[in-house]
Amino acid sequence: MPELPEVETTRRGLAPHLTGRRVLAATLRRADLRWPIAPEIETVLPGRRIEAVRRRAKYLLLDTDDGSALLHLGMSGSLRVLPAATALRAHDHVDLLLEDERVLRFNDPRRFGCLLWQPPGQIHPLLAGLGPEPLSDAFDGDRLFALSRGRSVPVKNFLMDQSVVVGVGNIYAAEALFAAGIAPLRPAGKVSRERYARLAAGVRRILAQAIDRGGTTLRDFISPDGAPGYFEQELSVYGRGGLPCPQCRRPLKQVLIGQRASVWCSHCQR
Repeated sequence: MPELPEVETTRRGLAPHLTGRRVLAATLRRADLRWPIAPEIETVLPGRRIEAVRRRAKYLLLDTDDGSALLHLGMSGSLRVLPAATALRAHDHVDLLLEDERVLRFNDPRRFGCLLWQPPGQIHPLLAGLGPEPLSDAFDGDRLFALSRGRSVPVKNFLMDQSVVVGVGNIYAAEALFAAGIAPLRPAGKVSRERYARLAAGVRRILAQAIDRGGTTLRDFISPDGAPGYFEQELSVYGRGGLPCPQCRRPLKQVLIGQRASVWCSHCQR
């Protein structure tokens, strides 16, 4: 599933092509993705100008003066801006026709993505209750320390809780915990304030690096211009179970935590 850097890469790729463009029509080749596509995509969005392309957590928002289209890429979704006459591929489910004779095309083979609507002045239920953005000033080690007190959940699961901080998924949680020297199975309430400061700094640094390099290519992610992300070649632990630790050269361990594969170094992470 695309994580925050991949979604931010998508946003940055789309924004120059969409901002200021009017949507002339919406073509829905199916009525639903993960959930039914919002009727406003056909009834309200056409005729509106896209004023901004924003990201909140792993969601993209196309803002107009009368509400916002809310998109999630799901497990395998992608968005491309293409000439309107471009031949369809399998799983091209939605086209938004722009006034410059191009379309924003939503392709989603597994149909775990979504295309919903956020009315003006409201916050969609999917966005309500989300924690701060990890690259914002509202996220730091003090927040992690305060929210973790009394929590016995593994620190990796705690870090991936979207009410604690948004957008830190399996890949970047594993990488940040390695950078901070914290074992993913350690109870969240047993991590010190000092170590949470290192963890928050690691999250910020790693996410910023991944965004700068265009995200991480893992099976399905491709940016809007068709180029893959390049951060995968720099991963320290994710997907490397059994291989040598990049620091101590001991074999990395792998276990399921919350039904997700977790890799770490039992020597470097405590």
